[in-house]
Amino acid sequence: MTQDVQSQSPLKHVLIIGGGASGALFACHLLSDRTRKLKVTLIEKRQNVGRGVAYCTADPSHLLNVRAANMSAFPDQPDHFWRWLFARENNSLPQNCADPFCFVPRNIYGEYIADLLSAFLDNDNPSRSLRVMRGECVSVEQLESGVTITLADGSRERGDIAVIATGHDGSVLCDDYCVDPWTPPAEAGITPDARMVILGTGLTMVDHVLSLILSDHRAPIIAMSRHGLQPRGHRPVQPRPIDRATIPFGAGPAALLRWLRNAIDENARRGGDWRSVVDGIRPFTQEIWQSLSVPTRRSLLEHARSWWDVHRHRMAPEAEARINDAVASGRLTVLAAKLIAIEPGPTCAVVRYRRRGQFGIQSMEADRIVDCRQISGVPLRVTNPAVRSLLDAGLARLDPLGIGIDITPDCAVVDRSGVPSERLFAIGPVTRAAFWEIVAVPDIRNQCAALASRLAGVPSK
Repeated sequence: MTQDVQSQSPLKHVLIIGGGASGALFACHLLSDRTRKLKVTLIEKRQNVGRGVAYCTADPSHLLNVRAANMSAFPDQPDHFWRWLFARENNSLPQNCADPFCFVPRNIYGEYIADLLSAFLDNDNPSRSLRVMRGECVSVEQLESGVTITLADGSRERGDIAVIATGHDGSVLCDDYCVDPWTPPAEAGITPDARMVILGTGLTMVDHVLSLILSDHRAPIIAMSRHGLQPRGHRPVQPRPIDRATIPFGAGPAALLRWLRNAIDENARRGGDWRSVVDGIRPFTQEIWQSLSVPTRRSLLEHARSWWDVHRHRMAPEAEARINDAVASGRLTVLAAKLIAIEPGPTCAVVRYRRRGQFGIQSMEADRIVDCRQISGVPLRVTNPAVRSLLDAGLARLDPLGIGIDITPDCAVVDRSGVPSERLFAIGPVTRAAFWEIVAVPDIRNQCAALASRLAGVPSK
């Protein structure tokens, strides 16, 4: 928190734009301080608050990609989520969840976040309260004495500061044949015989394929990405301690990757697993990213992101087994190919692509196309109206790589002229440009805790 904000009137009302996991966790961290008088308004267009895209699924095959042991909402209470699981009605633990190193269905984690919020929603203390404002925020205005947001229905709300927590900004590739990867196949109108083409071979692809399998999809499924890499599976290993002094902060891509490969090779010679090294680096990932020059970041995005993602963002062993079975049986084919064009036709779409290492352009017909590409690897297409309004008004700007909005290390939004805001902050995936590793709960909860602590420095009445 900047000194200018601290010198203003006491913080009494925080507006959080986005009621998914990021916004909900931040609200919980703000309101967990029982000594402070504070009103929090959470703006969310979805019916279910706290779930967002990731945890609104009802598909039991959609598992967390992080062990239950690491999914606490609070960094200082690492077993909070595990204890909550045991406290559920009838102590009903999910299937195959015998210890904290299991992978829980994501809809159950959505229940966890909703339960955390309910304690504040049911609170009758007017000096420390949470209110949910239903609707889509379409405009954010920064005033000298606060901020005002406007919803699509014209209603307005004023607060001392606003925190952008809008999550991933999606894109629509085509209108006629593309479907939302998070919409269940039946609701999306996908028939069992539909020829499916999935763009991207990461974790979102895994979830969608599992949903298709659960819906008894019969036709072959084609998934393609530039490198054709699939997420690796988790194993019960512990992170290897990494000596910070050995990390080549600020080095070029070649030196950085050489250091990582050497660490993995050394660990393997000792009988260790590469996963231990990747997990051991996690506490330093954001610092490594922030130490890099813009050209180096761009180079890593272009040449190393896919390799890093499949090793860093892994899938649950149960999901890995199902995906491997789908590949072995021919139900799923993964291609290393670059998308050239999608041409809508009268009855289907024609997908044109070039296989990796080849020059000729090939084509295939698709009844439905699912865009599961990770937004962090492509220029950000800002479709969220609240973020769009900030950019259009010059109150925010994209970072030099165009993958997120520009913010300071303490999450203050940077305007078009490079000046950090005193009233606007951002958390979660929209801040990927500054923090890179900010899509998983363990990273987001740390960010929420840090920003809430800074805001707690503002005196309250």
